[in-house]
Amino acid sequence: MFQRARRPILAGLAAAAAAFGVLAAPAAQAQIPYLQLPAQQPKYASIVVDAATGEVLYAKRADSPRYPASITKVMTLYLMFEELAAGRMQLDDRITFSTRAAAAPPTKLFVKAGDSITVQEAMNALALRSANDVAVAVAERLGGSEARFAAMMTLRARELGMDSTTFVNASGLPDSRQISTARDLAVLSRAIMRDFPQYYDLFSQAQFTFRGTVIRGHNNLLRRELGVDGLKTGYTNASGYNIAISGVKNDRRLIVVVLGGASTAARDNHAQDLLLTGFDVAARRERGERITVAQNLFEPEPTGPIMRPSREQGDGEQDGLKIVLTSAPAPEPQSRAASAPAGRWQVQVGAFKSRDLANEQLRLTRRRFSSTFASVETFVTDAAQGFYR
Repeated sequence: MFQRARRPILAGLAAAAAAFGVLAAPAAQAQIPYLQLPAQQPKYASIVVDAATGEVLYAKRADSPRYPASITKVMTLYLMFEELAAGRMQLDDRITFSTRAAAAPPTKLFVKAGDSITVQEAMNALALRSANDVAVAVAERLGGSEARFAAMMTLRARELGMDSTTFVNASGLPDSRQISTARDLAVLSRAIMRDFPQYYDLFSQAQFTFRGTVIRGHNNLLRRELGVDGLKTGYTNASGYNIAISGVKNDRRLIVVVLGGASTAARDNHAQDLLLTGFDVAARRERGERITVAQNLFEPEPTGPIMRPSREQGDGEQDGLKIVLTSAPAPEPQSRAASAPAGRWQVQVGAFKSRDLANEQLRLTRRRFSSTFASVETFVTDAAQGFYR
């Protein structure tokens, strides 16, 4: 929070907050802290979905084409699970590596051509190590060639309702033709836990041992005690930092997909914020509140008169509730300080599960809006209901 002279209620920024489209609001609005302002990044897209009902609680650019990177391997695993469920493959069967598979670029297990691993080892390597050599070997085993297996992946994607997805490889290695969306990847995440619950705990493992070496997974959110139990991360230069996660709280499971993050930390923190806010929104809806996940913290408003609070939707996306002043037109940026009314106010810029994350939010906010917050001071509250505000 921001304060002047270390008082919990502050004065002087109400008009400026309105110009950004967000006035200090009660916690019931469940606004998402925006550590790296990811919506301003061109690769960014996200979605929050109720796993049981399929209801979309939040979506931002969810239907825009994006590179899935290694989240691709969730579909590779889906087809493996189909083979296992049909009895056409067993966990102790061997998968032999061709010269092409062995030559795949890292990340990989570095299995030599002619060597083999078990199906169980392959599943562990795909889910945790995100091994590209294993993805090629599995594709060749199940499809005869990786190209044919990719066609099988695309066909299954269409059958699952992933209408905007095309696969051309089994790993997610860079290829401009390999395209998906945040919405489609949420559909895939939901399908794999619905259709193959017996194998879903594979995604909750933090590590596995391969030939005497302990290999840790890439999903750091499994270790944050958020109720997260899957699924998969991904990264290429073209895609940015991607993640699909799922978590359970109070018997409700949500799926969150974040694509195009600027860094591992920014991606993980934003996915965490979306998940926790989604849980909060779902609980409040059950109590009869009309509420949506809001993503408008510190996003610039268009110029012109400020409208009353309203629900905004566009391109099939939920932008949430924008709470703004209604008494005057939005001031120009250079006149914010002069036109700010007197009074006592505060601005909450986020709610976090750790004090360190809350302090990081304050640091980033002060840096981005240094002129606006030049004369105020900040503080982090003690934890209340599990959150530092």
